[in-house]
Parts: sequence; C-alpha cells; structure tokens
Amino acid sequence: MLLAIFGVLNLSFIDILDIILVALIIFVVFRWIRGTSAMSIFVAILSLYVARVVVTAFNMRLMSAILGQVLDVGLIALIVIFQPEIRKFLIRFGSRYLMEAGQNGFIGKLLGNKTRTMGSAAVKEVTEACRTMSEQKTGALIVIPHKSPVDFVIETGDRIDAIISKRLIMNIFFKNSPLHDGAMVMSSDHIIAARCTLPITEKTDIPAQYGMRHKAAIGISEMTDVDVIVVSEETGRISFVKGGNITTLGSANELQLLLNKSFSKVQEG
Repeated sequence: MLLAIFGVLNLSFIDILDIILVALIIFVVFRWIRGTSAMSIFVAILSLYVARVVVTAFNMRLMSAILGQVLDVGLIALIVIFQPEIRKFLIRFGSRYLMEAGQNGFIGKLLGNKTRTMGSAAVKEVTEACRTMSEQKTGALIVIPHKSPVDFVIETGDRIDAIISKRLIMNIFFKNSPLHDGAMVMSSDHIIAARCTLPITEKTDIPAQYGMRHKAAIGISEMTDVDVIVVSEETGRISFVKGGNITTLGSANELQLLLNKSFSKVQEG
C-alpha cells in the first residue's frame, strides 16, 4: 500500500534512469560543496524537497502548496546567495573540461583557442628572476596559463603587454612598486598583466607555513590548467603549483626543469 502511494510499483525503465540521474546530480553537488558553509543549506533544501514529495504523495494539498512556494523562492535565494560559488563552478567546468576537451577539435577552432608555449629563453628569464627574488626574500606570484583562458583574472589587474625579462619581473614585484601586490600573468614570451586578483582555495588542510599567495595559487590552479610560481616573502622559498597541488622547491634549477617539462608536455599534446 505504501509503495503504491509513492508509485514504486509503476516504475518504468525511464523512471529508474531518471532516479539514477537525479542521484548522480545530488552526489556531484554534495562533493562540490562538501566541507563548505553551503553544506548545511543544501541538506535543508534537500530535506524540504523530500518533505514536499511525501506530503504530495499523501495528497496534503495545503502543506504541498506551502512547501512548493518555499522551494520556489528558495531557489532564487540560493542563486543570489551562492552567486560566487556558482560562477566559480561554471568557470571551472567551462575552462578546465570543455575547453581542454575541444582544444584541438571543432570547439577549439570555433573559439580560436590556441595552446600557449613558453620558449627556453623566457623560461630562463623567469627562473633567474625567481632565483634573485628568493635570495632577496621578495614575494612574487606568477601565473602561466596553458590552454584554458584566464581573461577573468587578467581583467582584474593592469595590462602590461611586455616581453618577459628578469629586470621587469623584479621591478614589478619590488615591495615599493604599485604593481607588486597581486599576481602576474604571463603567456608565451609576454607579461600580459600584473596586480591581478586570484580566487582563494576553499581547502582547509593547507599547512600553516603557506600564506595567502600560496592559497591564491592553489585556488586558480584548481580552476584552470595553469602553472603558478610562488616566492615566499617570509622564507624566500620557491613553490610550484599545478592542479591544486603545491611543491616546495629546493632551488631555482628545479623550477627551470619543471617549467621546461610542463611546456614540453603541452607541445607534445
């Protein structure tokens, strides 16, 4: 009797497929917001929806109407409240998956996307600049994109459009420079922009010795396929961040090897 009320006895293949797809969506959303402040709100909304299904099945029209209005208004409220998270998710999905999947195909050609590479001369200039800044304990944050566009980052800073050089990099990150606070974005052999703002990662298990530069580096590397170089202002250590993973390097020579390896893979791909 109870199963008949909920329509379980009349399930078709399409109904089962529908349930599986909804469960998959709930699972993906759960993984996306797990460990964030949105988790409790998501559970509350899901509970209200389950309650609405129950009262509708028992033909409780008044409760069903009330819960329906709450859920309808709640959906709009969720879009407003979680606008930054939704934007971050769409950027991550679009830039990291769709762009990469269609880079060499029809989508990539249609959008005019090109694989960015960095020559050995530019890699050497970047490495030498980081070596000197490490010795002088000058903080630095450098973003080097591969395939994914990072226009949403570039537009937050100041355009430079200059050839990569050790002296220019050091001048920009000099502590009294008006452009030193923020990230530098490079592409091929050019410095595109400086003083850019990066999204901060939501990870809570980051070691205490890593500061805001490292958290910003992890945040942008989680969303796009960039390489990020961080020079710590406190310790002078150089870190290399890719795919949300951070590696502390022992010397600038290790950085040069990682950059050459990273761009050689791009060229092979």
